[in-house]
Amino acid sequence: MRIIWETGEALAVEEDGKLVEYIRTEEDGQSGSILMGRVERMMSGMECAFVDIGRKKSGFLPFREMSTTFTGQHLRSGEIVPVQIRREETGEKGAYLTRDLSIAGKYLLLMPMNRYIGVSRRIGDGEIRSRLLRTGKEIAQDRFGLVLRAAASQADPRDIREEAENLLAVWAQVQERAAMGGCPGSVLYTADAREALEADYAPRGIDRTERAEALPPELERQRREAEGRRIRLPGGGNIVVDRCEAMTVIDVNTAGARNAGDKETTVLQTNLEACREAAAQIRLRDIGGIILIDFIDMDLEKDRSLILDTMQEALLQDRRKTVIHGWTHLGIMEITRKRV
Repeated sequence: MRIIWETGEALAVEEDGKLVEYIRTEEDGQSGSILMGRVERMMSGMECAFVDIGRKKSGFLPFREMSTTFTGQHLRSGEIVPVQIRREETGEKGAYLTRDLSIAGKYLLLMPMNRYIGVSRRIGDGEIRSRLLRTGKEIAQDRFGLVLRAAASQADPRDIREEAENLLAVWAQVQERAAMGGCPGSVLYTADAREALEADYAPRGIDRTERAEALPPELERQRREAEGRRIRLPGGGNIVVDRCEAMTVIDVNTAGARNAGDKETTVLQTNLEACREAAAQIRLRDIGGIILIDFIDMDLEKDRSLILDTMQEALLQDRRKTVIHGWTHLGIMEITRKRV
């Protein structure tokens, strides 16, 4: 059973009694918002610009967008342009910005500064992908770009078209506000975190949405536990989560683990429990970038393969793009997870 909780300060996702996501919804810290920004410094050597977005730290804006179909013009120093927060500021780094703006709906992602037509990678059926691509091209007609989300696979084409026109109307409002000018940091569009969350989980199924002043006591206990460094496993072992600037390292320990079998059985059982708990903590703490998991050493290749398969299965419900790259030469599992 999946429940989305909405409190005064956060959104949370519960799956079968376990807290798997917790997102604070402060107004001034939300990825996806579109702001006015003033280009402060052009850094040719780094192929980027630093942009004043009304905060203490300037935002980082690359000259080249990731998409080759982006239609924006070259940046100029002192120019005031609409920018979108792709990733919030962390530590000493300012927010990561983009001019390739996007507005998300339930069925599609509208990209007014682009002409790319795509389909979510979560849709694996080739026939459905082809049908959605045709639908997307018919709707866009080279006016804008869009990506059909997983929820679109079961949707009526008329509903998809209607949503596209609604999002296009939102974009028109953004343009009107931008034309009126304003100081750096003026908000042109604020992403609705609850709607985005519900849209992401719609293909997986949502049993209900609950609104409350606070989380139920058991979920609140799990949230507080996730703020700590050490998480206890059911069999007596534990994992230790250490986050640093470049990566996150998760260490697995047998600690007080006991098993009726031999040492190999104890190690395997602890590592299997660690897979499920590490996957849960990655989602709950919203860990992005490079993730290294140092499992307890295993002698048998079949055990290592089982751990790899279990980890892949445990991450299937993650709505962020997560890739397991396998084992390093030192026997450490290497994972990357998209920062959002």
